[in-house]
Amino acid sequence: MAPGEVHFSAKRILARLGPGLVTGASDDDPSGIGTYSQAGAQFGFGIAWSMLLAYPLMVAIQEISAVIGRTTGHGIAGNLCRHYPNWLLQLIVLFLFIANTINIGADLSAMADVTKLLIGGPSVLYVIVFATICVIGIVFVNYDRYSLVLKWMTLILFSYVAVLFTVHVPWDEALFGLLVPRIIWRNGFFTMLLAIFGTTISPYLFFWQASQEVEEVHAVHQRKPLLRAPRQALDAFSRIRADTLIGMGISNIIALAILFATAATLNKAGITNIETSAQAAKALQPIAGDFAFAIFALGIVGTGLLAVPILAGSAAYAIGEARRWPVGLSRQPQEAVAFYSTLTAATGLGVAITLGPIDPIKALYWTAVINGVIAVPVMTVMMLMTAQSRVMGNFVVKGWLRWLGWSSTLAMGACVIGMVVGWFV
Repeated sequence: MAPGEVHFSAKRILARLGPGLVTGASDDDPSGIGTYSQAGAQFGFGIAWSMLLAYPLMVAIQEISAVIGRTTGHGIAGNLCRHYPNWLLQLIVLFLFIANTINIGADLSAMADVTKLLIGGPSVLYVIVFATICVIGIVFVNYDRYSLVLKWMTLILFSYVAVLFTVHVPWDEALFGLLVPRIIWRNGFFTMLLAIFGTTISPYLFFWQASQEVEEVHAVHQRKPLLRAPRQALDAFSRIRADTLIGMGISNIIALAILFATAATLNKAGITNIETSAQAAKALQPIAGDFAFAIFALGIVGTGLLAVPILAGSAAYAIGEARRWPVGLSRQPQEAVAFYSTLTAATGLGVAITLGPIDPIKALYWTAVINGVIAVPVMTVMMLMTAQSRVMGNFVVKGWLRWLGWSSTLAMGACVIGMVVGWFV
């Protein structure tokens, strides 16, 4: 049975959420919150339709990522290592590590800035404290317990839904913007479209979800890679489908909540120059009140605590699999010293970025550029990989899932071309 042909029952969905839910939640990191806030502030409800368009594309590529891990028992880098030229593997892993490290620094900076807004104090101290919490949690907490913590932490995202109840949203205008595509023919609009797609479809999400499917195989002894246990395919693909649909759905709902809240407040008040999530929180206070400000700010801290370990972890998985080290959060630190050292180093470098002369806003921009460039070859290789029986056995990706996967790849390719053209126009 091919991955694109499964059916699932709704009865066990809630009990089966895992990697897809956590991956979707981590997509709404402080950097993403900044992008959605900027979109709502600059263009109001008129750009909301882009989130509806992005949803099936991100679902497809994330489901394909999960299928690779569950079928082969290896993450994306592990399969690249086994089936593709070494130069391609090393180039992708290098740029992924650079992009993730910069993203970690930007997220830590946003978390520190918003904490300073809430309680005062030095931002540098908060950066160090948050980075330490993230490293200790992911390195020293048992994997089963930590994965459960990550699942519960996704609830923090609903704070942004709560914000909608504290502001006045003209729902007729909001729904019109969501359901009726509208193009604003100016350069800033297309740049924002690229930013939204680059935020929702990021390489670190591919690597993380594939690797977490491998972790789930190791954590549940009855599970085996589908190449070795094909009878488990129906249940596995059903779980992955439900997990990814719901996880990415929650991610997009939260993104829309942020966009609607900022469109209904900042845009209506004529405040359009928002560049970071912390700026959005600060700008909300005099317009929407202290409660909305506090919820928005606490959400930034909570999503950062969820996203930073995932950014560091996906970089460590990629490098570890490329080097064929023992990898995995289910391993004890002494069993995977290089893996955990890489994870810690990525976080440490992220801290160093916040202490250096690099502007966090510019860092976010270049992260989006790097992620957009990396995503295209990674997604292309993933689509080629999942069509080959030497990699996937009898579980090559077929049907509508394959078409959506290629559509997502072409959309990201168009985004990269658009960015390049925008530099010269």
